[in-house]
Amino acid sequence: MISGSTRRTIAVGAIGNVLEWYDFAVYGYFAAAIGRIFFPSEDPVAQVLAAFGIFAVGFLMRPVGGALIGHIGDKFGRRAALTFSVAAMAIPTFLVGVLPGYEVLGIAAPILLTLLRMIQGLSVGGEYTTSIVFMVERAPPGRRGLIGAMAGCGAVGGILLGSATGALLASVMPAEAVEAWGWRIPFLLGLLVGLAGFLLRRHVQEEPKVHKKRRSPLVETMRNHSPLLLRLAAVSVFNSVGFYLMFVYIVTWLELVDGIPPAHALGINTISMAALLPLMILMGWMTDHFGRKPVMLCALVFGFVGAWPFFWLMHSINPGLVLLGQMGFVIAVGTFVGTQPTLMVEAAPAAVRCTAIALGYNVTLGIVGGLSPLAATWLVERTGNDYSPAFMIMAAAAITFVALLGFKETYRSRLEVG
Repeated sequence: MISGSTRRTIAVGAIGNVLEWYDFAVYGYFAAAIGRIFFPSEDPVAQVLAAFGIFAVGFLMRPVGGALIGHIGDKFGRRAALTFSVAAMAIPTFLVGVLPGYEVLGIAAPILLTLLRMIQGLSVGGEYTTSIVFMVERAPPGRRGLIGAMAGCGAVGGILLGSATGALLASVMPAEAVEAWGWRIPFLLGLLVGLAGFLLRRHVQEEPKVHKKRRSPLVETMRNHSPLLLRLAAVSVFNSVGFYLMFVYIVTWLELVDGIPPAHALGINTISMAALLPLMILMGWMTDHFGRKPVMLCALVFGFVGAWPFFWLMHSINPGLVLLGQMGFVIAVGTFVGTQPTLMVEAAPAAVRCTAIALGYNVTLGIVGGLSPLAATWLVERTGNDYSPAFMIMAAAAITFVALLGFKETYRSRLEVG
């Protein structure tokens, strides 16, 4: 059984992750509208490319944020790092909501938008990884896979909340109103959401005393754990490409390629992401009984084999077929994302755990994940092949499969707590 104090800690950690990722995710869902507001209107595809380019810039700040917040987590405690990260997200999110567009500020508008996205990326860089460390370290024996999946569900739940918010706005407001000002509403709410997360985490019971080190956790990680960083980065490729193509970029793909109305595209995506949550929890539970690697390797094989057929199903005006195709990706990506958090925590030494995971994971998420929507948009436009994103997912599955073979099976090992 999980104790009451552990349940409270897990709940607060997951809720904070939900709030954080809601703020960051809404940008991806309103990328098309943001592109039209903040960039010149000569070319609609160029606007989307520019909007996703700034999305990528935010992601490229993740390794910097991972190093900073990971250092805080290893040096001063997990709670301090989480409190800092959620505060650093709320203010720039609110400011995006009130920032005037290109017609008012000219070139200053996209420049200021880029700076705000960089600050948000800094925050997210340490948020997710510190959150999973915080929760998995406190999991009872034999439950780490399950608790790690719940930590991952916090991120998915936040993105799901962003998708549901977008779907709700698109369904209750005229398209013109959403285009003109309605997209700003989720960003304005970010200040309240961030404040709630800050207060929740501020009152979390402090974790045990962390390791005291003469050198900084960053120096220690870079000097003595470089092979681990490479493995963590490589094993995160499938997560980066699969998740951000199928649950962020896909809304824009459905609109541009299939001509599906925004409300329908967001609705399909919301249903798919809702299905992710129970699947991730189930797979986390399975890894506690059968091991981390067998479950993850099966997910990678399924994603590689199914990528093209799933996109073929989604290249349809029939919402049922689109949903069926995306459900295939739900199984592949959800199984992997639900089990990866615990694998990473178990692979990293306690004294540098926040820093090592934040760096290894965020270098890939920042470069590969952040650039994936941009690359997919460019490939579809450049090649005229609507299935280009499927080949990106296949390549990512192959890379991660090879990287995962280098990890030890740790589901029965004792976990040292930082």
